[in-house]
Amino acid sequence: MALFGSEETQPAASGVTLERALAVVAAARRKAEEIGVPMNIAVVDAGNNLTAFARMDGAWLGSIDIAQGKAYTARAFDMETKTLGKASQPGEPLFGIHASNGGRLIIFAGGIPLKDGGTVVGAIGVSGGTVEQDQEVAEAGVAAF
Repeated sequence: MALFGSEETQPAASGVTLERALAVVAAARRKAEEIGVPMNIAVVDAGNNLTAFARMDGAWLGSIDIAQGKAYTARAFDMETKTLGKASQPGEPLFGIHASNGGRLIIFAGGIPLKDGGTVVGAIGVSGGTVEQDQEVAEAGVAAF
């Protein structure tokens, strides 16, 4: 009889494992340190569950939720938040989408899906600087994936 917590009952990890998520966070953090901006960095898995998170010393408290929201949004729609932001402006086809999902969506740069081959398996979300800085730091995290 297998006991709870034994290797026999543990699900096999795939996609965004903790090890891979931590590597993404570490790469994003290095980029944030390089540009001198403390950031909040969130990584979610395919099911949009928070897998890793880091708040650098001095990063804005208000950006914790934004970083997690960017990761959530990028995974929920399998696209970069900057792309979704462009499509959700007045007169564009997705105008108003930011009000859906309980207001959890973030529609400006800094959220990027993580892909394994061509399949989206998670996402990174970064917040703490300008949207351009957030995007740059998120891209560094993606590059480590």
